[in-house]
Amino acid sequence: MRSRSSSNVSTTSSSSDSAAITNTTIFVKLLNGETIPLTLPSNTTLSTLLHLISLRLSLPAPTFRLQHAGSHLLTHPTTIPLTSFLPPDATISVTLPLRGGAPPPNKNMKTRCTFKDCKEPAQRIVGDCSFCQGHFCGKHRMLEDHRCSGLEDCKKESHERNADKLNSERTMVVKGI
Repeated sequence: MRSRSSSNVSTTSSSSDSAAITNTTIFVKLLNGETIPLTLPSNTTLSTLLHLISLRLSLPAPTFRLQHAGSHLLTHPTTIPLTSFLPPDATISVTLPLRGGAPPPNKNMKTRCTFKDCKEPAQRIVGDCSFCQGHFCGKHRMLEDHRCSGLEDCKKESHERNADKLNSERTMVVKGI
């Protein structure tokens, strides 16, 4: 029924209006990744497009944002036709606004030694333990000093590596010569 009523409105308009108004296609990428084409009259405004998309998504218009080429479309006036700031066959993405988030890291805060009761700043690179993932100061950077939980694994790995190296360098006595 709706399509008939809209077609009746367009057929009752004067011939001079229909010559001035052309249709343009805009692609809308929805939140689920689906892209839908919309064929709209060239005089369609941003507020009309927002209303159409909110009906399609069953969401109120303030809960989502429209983006084109990395910029928000809501910065444009809503009464200007879309064709004045969007190219033909443009793709508009529907995004959700970000809310909250983690506080920005304090740049003045230094990483402290993770050894129990140590307040010294951790050394960069040489203070990072690859076995327990801790960050340690100069006093606790060695595996034995911070009582690393991976110390036994480290010793076994080192022993196996040395045994393999010695076996590969072993000289063999050739019998029969």
